[in-house]
Amino acid sequence: MRKGNLFIVSGASGVGKSTVLQKVMESDKQLRFSVSATTRPPRPGETDGVEYYFVNAEQFNEMIAKGEFLEYNEHNKAMYGTPIAQLEEKLRDGDVILDIEPYGAFAVKEKRPDATLIFIVPPSQEELERRLWGRGDTSLEQITMRLERAKWEMEQQDRYDFVVVNDTVQECADRILHIIAAKADME
Repeated sequence: MRKGNLFIVSGASGVGKSTVLQKVMESDKQLRFSVSATTRPPRPGETDGVEYYFVNAEQFNEMIAKGEFLEYNEHNKAMYGTPIAQLEEKLRDGDVILDIEPYGAFAVKEKRPDATLIFIVPPSQEELERRLWGRGDTSLEQITMRLERAKWEMEQQDRYDFVVVNDTVQECADRILHIIAAKADME
């Protein structure tokens, strides 16, 4: 049995990564999702161990000290990290998608050059702003901070293997599924 491929998906806050990845996962039941650990509080509807492992700062720092992360970083005033053990376990079973920001993506690519980096972009800057304002779960301060960060993140897209526009969720998900299928066909 072949070991799975690792796909890293990034994009600015508000670009629709979570919604697109949910559609990708629904469409390909063989894919595994690598669950990151975070110190941020859960959003409404999020479940520990599904979207993220929600831990406090002390637990996160203990995981760092024990070398339990493939990568970790601070993003929007919270810590995020990829637990190595669960990622390796999921890769033994098949292809894995990892949803992380660019710093984390580049750190993983250094350690795992075989990883495929996919960057999701909005159809326009105006649409990104509209989506951020429309979420309804984000403060004005956080929206301002995320827009500032989004500018830098968008400048990183040239460092990715693929850039996919999220014009509609289904079309974006289909493009990502095509990338995943093409990688499997190459083996």
